[in-house]
Amino acid sequence: MKVGILKEIKVEESRVCMTPAGVEVMVHNGHQILVEKDAGLGSKFSNEEYLAAGARIADTAAEVYEWSDMVMHVKEPQPLEYELIKEGQIVFTYFHFAASEELTRAMIARKAICVAYETITDSDGSLPLLTPMSEVAGRMAVQQAAKYLERAQGGRGLLLGGVPGVDPGTVVVIGGGVVGTHAAQMACGLGAKVYLLDTNLSRLRYLSEVMPKNCVPLMSSPSKVRELVAHADAVIGAVLLHGAKAPKLITREMLGTMKPGTVIVDVAIDQGGCFETSRATTHNDPIYEVDGIIHYCVANMPGAVPLTSTMALTNATLPYAVSLANKGWKKSAMENPAMKEGLNIIDGKITYRSVAEAFEMEHTPVDDMLG
Repeated sequence: MKVGILKEIKVEESRVCMTPAGVEVMVHNGHQILVEKDAGLGSKFSNEEYLAAGARIADTAAEVYEWSDMVMHVKEPQPLEYELIKEGQIVFTYFHFAASEELTRAMIARKAICVAYETITDSDGSLPLLTPMSEVAGRMAVQQAAKYLERAQGGRGLLLGGVPGVDPGTVVVIGGGVVGTHAAQMACGLGAKVYLLDTNLSRLRYLSEVMPKNCVPLMSSPSKVRELVAHADAVIGAVLLHGAKAPKLITREMLGTMKPGTVIVDVAIDQGGCFETSRATTHNDPIYEVDGIIHYCVANMPGAVPLTSTMALTNATLPYAVSLANKGWKKSAMENPAMKEGLNIIDGKITYRSVAEAFEMEHTPVDDMLG
C-alpha cells in the first residue's frame, strides 16, 4: 500500500505520526512510504533519517494526499486540507469528531475512510491508541498546574508539594482513568494532597490498593465535586466518554466557591471540555481567567513534549497501521474488533454512534458497511 506521513499544521503541533523506525517496519512489510518534507523536525527527526529508513520525501501535503492510499496524521485534518482528501482514501489519525460538526460534515462530504485513533477499543474496554497520549497529558496536567500556581504566573503563590512545616496544596482529579491516574501519581509524587474521583466502584477499589497514601480515591457525585473544588488549589478534569462530548462537571457557579488563583486544567478539551467555562487554548497562549480562576485548556498538551509523545504514539499506532496497510481497512476491521471500533465515517456514512448522536445525524451500523 502507498502510505503518506503528513506534517502537522495545527497551531503549535510539533509531533509527527510516525518515527523513522516505524517507517522502516512499514517498508519491511512491503509498503511504500511518502513523508512530507520536514514532517519530523519538530520531534527532532530529520528528512535524512526518513530517507535512510526507506521512505521518499514529498515537498507538499498535496503531493502526499494525491499519491497515497492511506494518509496518517496526529491531529485531525485542518480546513485547508479537506479538499485534498480523496474519496475512498483511508485517513488514520486522532479525529475527536464529537467536538467538531464542521470536521464531521467535511469528512462525510469527502467520502473518506476515517479511522480514529481515539475510538479503537480492546476487548477489555481500554483505548490502546489514546492511552499513551493520555499518560503524557495526565502527567503534564499537574506539571502545568504547579507552574501556574506560581505567583509570577498569576497563581496563588503556592508550592504544590509544600515544605516541612507548611501544608502542601490540594489537588482534585475528576476521573480515575488513564489521564486521572497519571495525574494523581504525578501530584502525589510532588507531595500534594490528592483526591481522585470516579463513578466506578471497582475502579475505586483498585485505585485504593495501588495509589500512594496521600491519594484518596472517592466516589464522584455532583455534591462531592462541589465540596472538594471549594478547597482545591488545582483541579484536573480527566473525564472521557468514548467518542462523545465530555460532560460539564464544573459549572460557572462553582467557580465562585473556589479560591482566587486556583488552577483548573481541562484535559478533556479535545472532546469539548468538562468545565462549563472551558475554551480551547494553545501552547503559545495557554491560560485565561474566569472569575479569578486560572483555566489551562490546551487542546494538544502532548505536543509540548513532541519527542516523547511521537515515540510513545508510534509504539501504539504502528501495529494498527501495519494491519491497515497489509489487509486494507475492511479485512482488518472484520478480523479485529478493536479496529472495527475505530471506523467513524465510511463512504459518507457515520458509523460510530456517539458521533451521530452528538449532532443528531443519521447513524449507519459499521457492520452494514462491512457487508
